[in-house]
Amino acid sequence: MFIGEYRHTIDAKRRLAIPAKFRKRIGETAVLTKSLDNSLVLYPMKEWEELAGKLSKLPVGQSGTRSFVRTMLAGATDVEIDSLGRVLVPDYLKDYAGLRKNTVIAGLYNRLEIWDEAAWNEYKKNSEKNTGEIAEKLGELGVY
Repeated sequence: MFIGEYRHTIDAKRRLAIPAKFRKRIGETAVLTKSLDNSLVLYPMKEWEELAGKLSKLPVGQSGTRSFVRTMLAGATDVEIDSLGRVLVPDYLKDYAGLRKNTVIAGLYNRLEIWDEAAWNEYKKNSEKNTGEIAEKLGELGVY
């Protein structure tokens, strides 16, 4: 399980260290792709295969579905975790997420989100204002 929030830097060669506590669960290869809110998401291969299978079965007749599937699948790349626990972030993904030097890696149970630190701080500030409302809605669904 991935949980927590970790700050790391992306180096000049576009390498980003994965928190040590997550490396074993990620494995030697993973999939990095575009996510929502201009962030990136890193999936262990098993989790990615399950998600990609579900995405591949969505109806292609709906333009919104096609667009989302294209974003996730065409935007994805296999990454290897090097001996120092780093992944190479391709330019197109680095640009998409606006990653500069300081990043945040957020553990979200079965995946890791990667954010530019300033964007993460702004997102958190705005989203935390709504946690009460969200908790009430989740309560109505029996989740919280």
